[in-house]
Amino acid sequence: MEFPQQQKPAGDSKITYPPGVKEITEKISNDEVVKRLKMVVKTYMDMDQDSEEEKQQYLNLALHLASEFFLRNPNKDVRLLVACCLADIFRIYAPEAPYTSHDKLKDIFLFITRQLKGLEDTKSPQFNRYFYLLENLAWVKSYNICFELEDCNDIFIQLFKTLFSVINNSHNQKVQMHMLDLMSSIIMEGDGVTQELLDTILINLIPAHKNLNKQAYDLAKTLLKRTVQTIETCIANFFNQVLVMGKSSVSDLSEHVFDLIQELFSIDPLLLTSVMPQLEFKLKSNDGEERLAVVRLLAKLFGAKDSELATQNRPLWQCFLGRFNDIHVPVRLESVKFASHCLMNHPDLARDLTEFLKVRSHDPEEAIRHDVIVTIINAGKKDLNLVNDQLLGFVRERTLDKRWRVRKEAMMGLAQLFKKYCLHHEAGKEQAQKISWIKDKLLHIYYQNSIDDKLLVEKIFAQYMVPHSLDTEEKMKCLYYLYACLDTNAVKALNEMWKCQNMLRGLVRELLDLHKLPASEANTTAMFGKLMTISKNLPDAGKAQDFMKRFNQVLGEDEKLRVQLDTLISPTCSCKQAELCVREITRKLTFPKQPTNPFLEMVKFLLERIAPVHIDSEAISALVKLLNKSIEGTADDDEEGVTPDTAIRSGLELLKVLSFTHPTAFHSAETYESLLQCLKMEDDKVAEAAIQIFRNTGQKIETELQQIRSTLIPVLHQKAKRGTPHQAKQAVHCIHAIFCNKEVQLAQIFEPLSRSLNADVPEQLITPLVSLGHISLLAPDQFASPMKAIVANFIVKDLLMNDRSVGNKNGKLWTSDEEVSPEVLAKVQAIKLLVRWLLGMKNNQSKSANSTLRLLSAMLVSEGDLTEQKKISKSDMSRLRLAAGGAIMKLAQEPVYHDIITPEQFQLCGLVINDECYQVRQIFAQKLHLALVKLLLPLEYLAVFSLCAKDPVKERRAHARQCLLKNISIRREFINNNPLAHDKMMSLLPEYVVPYMIHLLAHDPDFTKPQDFEQLRDLKECLWFMLEVLMVQNENNSHAFLRKMVENIKQTKDAQCPDDPKANEKLYIVCDVALFVIVNKSTACHLESPKDPVLPSKFYTPPDKDLINDKEYLSSEARTVLLTGKPKPSPVLSTVNKTLTVPGRRVYNKTTGSDSNTSTHSQPSSPVTKTRDVVTESSEGGARENEENPVITKTDDGKKVREKGASTIPKPRRGRPPKATPSPLANEKEGGAGKGRKRAAPAQDSAPSGEPNSIKIPKAEDVTQILDLQRQILDLVRRDRS
Repeated sequence: MEFPQQQKPAGDSKITYPPGVKEITEKISNDEVVKRLKMVVKTYMDMDQDSEEEKQQYLNLALHLASEFFLRNPNKDVRLLVACCLADIFRIYAPEAPYTSHDKLKDIFLFITRQLKGLEDTKSPQFNRYFYLLENLAWVKSYNICFELEDCNDIFIQLFKTLFSVINNSHNQKVQMHMLDLMSSIIMEGDGVTQELLDTILINLIPAHKNLNKQAYDLAKTLLKRTVQTIETCIANFFNQVLVMGKSSVSDLSEHVFDLIQELFSIDPLLLTSVMPQLEFKLKSNDGEERLAVVRLLAKLFGAKDSELATQNRPLWQCFLGRFNDIHVPVRLESVKFASHCLMNHPDLARDLTEFLKVRSHDPEEAIRHDVIVTIINAGKKDLNLVNDQLLGFVRERTLDKRWRVRKEAMMGLAQLFKKYCLHHEAGKEQAQKISWIKDKLLHIYYQNSIDDKLLVEKIFAQYMVPHSLDTEEKMKCLYYLYACLDTNAVKALNEMWKCQNMLRGLVRELLDLHKLPASEANTTAMFGKLMTISKNLPDAGKAQDFMKRFNQVLGEDEKLRVQLDTLISPTCSCKQAELCVREITRKLTFPKQPTNPFLEMVKFLLERIAPVHIDSEAISALVKLLNKSIEGTADDDEEGVTPDTAIRSGLELLKVLSFTHPTAFHSAETYESLLQCLKMEDDKVAEAAIQIFRNTGQKIETELQQIRSTLIPVLHQKAKRGTPHQAKQAVHCIHAIFCNKEVQLAQIFEPLSRSLNADVPEQLITPLVSLGHISLLAPDQFASPMKAIVANFIVKDLLMNDRSVGNKNGKLWTSDEEVSPEVLAKVQAIKLLVRWLLGMKNNQSKSANSTLRLLSAMLVSEGDLTEQKKISKSDMSRLRLAAGGAIMKLAQEPVYHDIITPEQFQLCGLVINDECYQVRQIFAQKLHLALVKLLLPLEYLAVFSLCAKDPVKERRAHARQCLLKNISIRREFINNNPLAHDKMMSLLPEYVVPYMIHLLAHDPDFTKPQDFEQLRDLKECLWFMLEVLMVQNENNSHAFLRKMVENIKQTKDAQCPDDPKANEKLYIVCDVALFVIVNKSTACHLESPKDPVLPSKFYTPPDKDLINDKEYLSSEARTVLLTGKPKPSPVLSTVNKTLTVPGRRVYNKTTGSDSNTSTHSQPSSPVTKTRDVVTESSEGGARENEENPVITKTDDGKKVREKGASTIPKPRRGRPPKATPSPLANEKEGGAGKGRKRAAPAQDSAPSGEPNSIKIPKAEDVTQILDLQRQILDLVRRDRS
C-alpha cells in the first residue's frame, strides 16, 4: 500500500534514529517495522523533559512518526507502537508539541483515540502497551493541547465515546481512574462542555444503556461527581432548553429528560441545583400527561431513601403536594403511590402527607381510595411508627366504603397489622395497644348487610385474629383473651357469626337428611327451599343458586361425597377431621383441565362457613383449663391486659355462647366439674352463665354422669330459691331440660316457695316470683291449678292492688335499676308471672286471661298507679306502665289470647310507644320490634310504629323507621320464599297494616277536634310515617291497592263503636287524610287495584252495599294546610282578635339536625313542609328528656339554662281524663335530647327529613289547581268503582 510523501521537517531533514535502530521506511516488512519501533518506543520511554539535547536530536524522528505512513498503517501493532511513541513525544515536549499544524494535531489525536479501543480486551498480549498509552495520556493531560483547535469537540466526543465503549468489568481500578483523569481534565480545564459532548456522557445514564453496560454507567456517574461544579451549568442549560423553552431538537436525549434527572439526582443533587425550579414550572403545565411525567419523576426524587430534597426545596415540595388534588386522575393516583415510599423512607414528612391522604381517602375514584389504603398499610407493615393514628383512621373509615374492593383492602390491611403487632407482638405491647381497636372494628363490620363483608370477617377471624393453623392450646388462648378484650358490640358480632355458621350447618344437615328420603315432589320442593336459603348466605346470590343446585345434584349422585359432608357437619367432628373432609370434598370437585372453577370457589365459600375450624371437644377442654387457671390465679391474665375477674366472666360468657353452637363438645366430666366450681363463685354473672351452659349441654348428665348429677341438683334448687332472678330462671329451665324426673324436682321448688310468699317483705319476693312464673310456664299441667289460687289471693289482691310503701317523690320519670323500690320490682315480676302462667296454660277456659287483660289495661289507664293512692313515684309508675304494655304485647303473641284482646286494650298497649318517659318508649319499641321481626306478633302491632312520628327525639323516630323497613322487608321476603304464605296474606302482607293504622289513629286521644289543622297535620305525619315506607316501590300496583283499601274503609263503620257518629266521622277523616297523602305521593294510585282488599272484622263492620259514602270530610282550607303547611291567607280584620297560641299546648324549641350522629339514614318525613313548633332535641343545652315543664332561657353570657316549674299547661295524659295538678319536677335522661311530656309530642323538623330539602311550597293559585286535580282524580276513581 502506498502512502503520500510524508512532510519533511523544515531545515535539516535528516532523521536521527536511536542507536541500533535502522531507518524505518515503507520498504521494509511489518515485522521489521515493529521490531525497530519497539526500540524507538523504549528510547522515548526513557527520555524525560529535561533531556534538551535528545529532544532536539530526535525532533525529526518525532515529526516522521506523525507521517501518513504510520498514522494509516494497516498493522495494529505498528499503530499501537506509534501511538505510544506519540504519547511519549507529547510528554517529552510538553507544554509545546512539536507539531504546529492544527490538521496534523487533529489527525494525531484521532489516531491515538482509535488506538485506545485496544483497551477493551484485557487478555490481549498487547494490553499492557494499551494501558501504558492510556496512563501516559492521562498523566500528561495530552488532550488539553486540543483546546487550541477549532474543532477540538470532535476529538473529545470521539475520545469519550471510545472510553465509554471499551470500559468493562474486566478492567481494574487503575484503568478506570486513568480514564476519569483523562476525561475530567478535558471537562474541567476547557471553556465549557458542548451539548454533543454532554450527550456522550448522559447517554450512559439512560436505563436502556445503563442495563447494557453497567461499567460505562459507573464511569459516567463518577465523572459527573468529580466535575459537578463545572458541568452543572451545562446540564442546567440543557434542561432549560428542553423543559422551559421546549426545544427538543437540541439533543437526541430530549425524550429522556425525566430519566436523566432521576439519575443525576441519585448521583449528586448538586448537579440539578438550577433544574429544580424548572420542574416546579412543569408541575403547573396544562398538559395532564406532562404533569404526570413530572409527578412520577419527583415522586422518585422525594421518595429516595437519603433524599433531602423536601427539606432543601420547600417550594417544590409544596407544589408537588398540590398534585394530590390534581384534576387529572392518573396524577392523583401517582401522588398517592408515592406516599408509600415517602412514609417508609421519610417518616418526618408524614405530617405533610396526612392531610392530603385524608382528602384522597374520600376521592371519587375507587382506584385512588384503594391505593391510599395500600400506601398506609404497606408503611404500617414495615414499621408501625411510620403511620400515625390519623392515617390508620383513614383506613378504618374505608372499611365502610361503598365499593367492595376498597372495603376488602381496608379490612385485610387492618387484619394483617393486627396479626403482626397484636398477635405476634413484633413491636412490643405499646405498639399493640396503639392498634388494639382493630379487633373490635373488624368484628363490627359483621353488622353490615352485605354477605361479602360477613364472609370476609369470618375469613379474617379464622386466619388473622385466631389463626386456625395454630395448635389447639395456642389457638384457644388467643380466643380466650381476644374475647375478654372485645367491646360489647364486637362480642355480639362474634356471637352472631357463630350462630350464623351454626344455622348454615343446620341447613346443610337438613339438606342431607332430605337426600336420605325417597324421591318425591314434596322432597324436591323442600330441597329447593333449603338450597335457596343456603344461597342467600353465599356471595352473589344469583350465581350461588345455580351452583348450589349443581352441588346438590352432585351430592345426589356421589354417596362418598355425602358421607364426607355429613362427617364435616357432624357435632362430633374435630378440627383436624374437618380439614381433611374439606380437602377431600375439594379434591372431588376439582377439574384439572379447568384453570378457573367458579363452581368450586362457591362450594369452598360454603365449606369455609360450615367447617368447625376452631371448636371441638379438645378446644373446649383447653378453654376450660384456661378458665380454671384464671380462677386459681395461675393464668397470664395480667400479661394479656385483662384482670382475672374479667377473664373469668368473659371466659364463661364465651363458653355459654359456644354451648349453643357446639353443645356436644362440652360433654366431659372434667368440663362439668369446672362449671360446678363456677356455680359456687360469688360473681352472679359467672354462676348464671354456668347454669345456662348446663342447660344447653347437659342432656346426657343424668344417664352418663351420675356424680355430676348428684352435685348439680342441690345447687340448682338453691339458685331457684335464693339466687338472683336470672339465676332462678336459668336454674328452673336447666332442671326442666336435663332431668327426667323434672316434675318432682320442680315440685320441690314450687311448694316451699308458694308457702313462703310474703308481700310485706318485697325484697325476698323477686326470686320466688321468677321461679314460680317459669315453673308454671314449663309445667302448666302440673302447676296451673295451684298457681290460680296464688294469682288470685296473693299476686293480684295482696301485691298488685296494694301500695305498702311511699315512693321517692323526686319527680324523675326514670331511675336506674338500683334505685327502683323493691315493692315495684316485685310488682313487675308479678305481672310477668301472670303472663307466664297464662302462656303456659294456652287456654282461656277460666276467663283468667280476660281478667288479666282488664287488670293490665287498668294499670295503663292509671299510668301505673293502679290504686290511685299517689304513693308510687313517677319513675316507679314508668316501670309499671312498661311492664303492663309489654305484658299485653307478650300475650298477643299467643293466638288464644290475641283473639280476646279488645281494640281498646290494643290501643292502650300501642300508646305506650308515646309514653312521656323516654326509656319506656325506647324499651317498648325495642320489644315490639323484636317480636314483630320474628313474626310472633300479629300484623296489627306493626301499626303502632306509626305513632312514633310524634316522638320528640330524632333518634327514636329514626329507630322506628329502621324497624319498619326491617319488618316490611322480612315479611315480603317470607312471602316470596314460602308458597304456603299466600293463603295468609292478610296476616303477612305489609300493606294490610293500613286498616289497623287508620283505626288506631282514629282513636288517638290527641285527635279530639276533627277539623283542627294542628291535629290534622299530626294525623298526616303519622300516616306518612308508615305510608312512605310502604310506597317506596309500586310492586304489583300496590299504590292502587292501598287507595282501594282506604276507600273501602269509608264504606264501613267503626266496629268498636258503630253507632257513634262522631267516632265514624273521625274514622272517615283519617281515611280522607290517608287518601290525600296517597294521591299526592303516587301517580299510579288511580289505576285498577290488583285485588279487592279484605278488612279486619274486629275493627270494621261489613260494608253497607246500599249506601255509598262519597262525602269529602276535609275542607278546602284543610287540604291547603295539609299541602302547604299553612292556611290560606285571611283578611286582616278577621285576624285582629285571634289568640296567638293554642291553650293547653306546650311551646317547644325547634329540633336541630345536628343532634345526633347515630344514624345516617333518612328520617321519617311528611309529604309537605312542616311549620309547627317542635320539641327540642338539642343535647348541648336545651330541655332534656323526662324533665317536665322546662323553659329555656339565656343568661347574660349567652348560655342556656333551664327553669323548672314554668307556668305552661301540660297536655292531658294518654288513656284517662287530664289531672288537675301537673308534676313539678323531672329528671334528665343521661345524654338524652328532646323534651318528654305526658304523651310524647310529635317533633317536626324544618323540612321533611325523608325528602329533599329543596321542596318548594306551592303558590296559592297552584294549590287551587292541585286540589281541583285531586278532586277530578277521586271522582274518576269513584265512577270507575261504581
